[in-house]
Amino acid sequence: MSAALLAPWPYPRWIAHRGAGKLAPENTLAAFRLGAQHGYRMFECDAKLSSDGVPFLMHDATLNRTTNGAQALGATASPTGGDHPWAALSQLDAGAWHSRSHAGEPLPTLENLARYCIANGYFLNIEIKPTPGVEEKTGRVVGEHAARLWQGQAVLPLFSSFRPEALAGAQETAPHIPRALLLDTLWDGCFDQARALGCAAIVCNHALWNKALVAQVHGWGMRTLSYTVNDDWAAQRLIALGTDGIITDRVDLFSPAAG
Repeated sequence: MSAALLAPWPYPRWIAHRGAGKLAPENTLAAFRLGAQHGYRMFECDAKLSSDGVPFLMHDATLNRTTNGAQALGATASPTGGDHPWAALSQLDAGAWHSRSHAGEPLPTLENLARYCIANGYFLNIEIKPTPGVEEKTGRVVGEHAARLWQGQAVLPLFSSFRPEALAGAQETAPHIPRALLLDTLWDGCFDQARALGCAAIVCNHALWNKALVAQVHGWGMRTLSYTVNDDWAAQRLIALGTDGIITDRVDLFSPAAG
C-alpha cells in the first residue's frame, strides 16, 4: 500500500502532552485549559482504573509523584491508584506538587475530560496506562466508556498504549475507535502486532523514525506519530520526514497554527 492510499486522518499534527506539558499539573483539567489557551486543539492523556472501575487520569502506576496520596490515604495505604475507589481518589490534591497556584486541583475522570473536549471541539489521544496486572480489563473499560461518551460525535478519540493487551481490550468493546501502538524500541514482531490489532497508527519515540521506516509504516496503511518532541530541530526533522503527529510538552514553544 502506498502513502497515497492512507485513510483520511482527522487529527491535527500538534498534540499537547498530558494537557500542557510541564506548564501545569499533568493530566488535570487545568492543564488542558492551559494547552487550549496556547492554541492546541488536540491533547494526550493517560487513563487508568480505580479499584471500582472508574477510568481516571494519571500517568504513573503510583500516586506519590503527582498527588498527596501518601498523606491523604495514610502512609500504610497502597500507593497504587488502582487499589483505591474513586470516592477516595477524587479527594486527592493533584496540583500542589506542581505549584502553589494549582493547589487543590483534583484528579479528573475520563468522563470529565471527554465532556470538556466534546463541548469545545477538541481532539483527544487517550493513552491506556493500566496498573500492572489489569491491562486487558483497563482497555475494555476505557473502550466502553469512550464509546458511550463519544457516541454520535463526528471525530472519535485515538486510543494508544504500550501494552498490546490493553489495545486488544479496547478493540473488544470499542472496535470503531482507532488504535495506535506505542513503541519506545522496535521490538521483534511489533509491527505484526500492530497490524493484528488493526492499528491506525504507530506512535514512536521520535528518535526511531527515519525516511525508510516512515515509508514502511505508511505503506502498511498506518499513520506515524512521535513522542515527546521538545526541541525545534527534532520537530523540523519529523516534519521533513512526513510524519503525521507530534506530541510535545513545549506548548509554549511550538505554535500548532504553524502546521
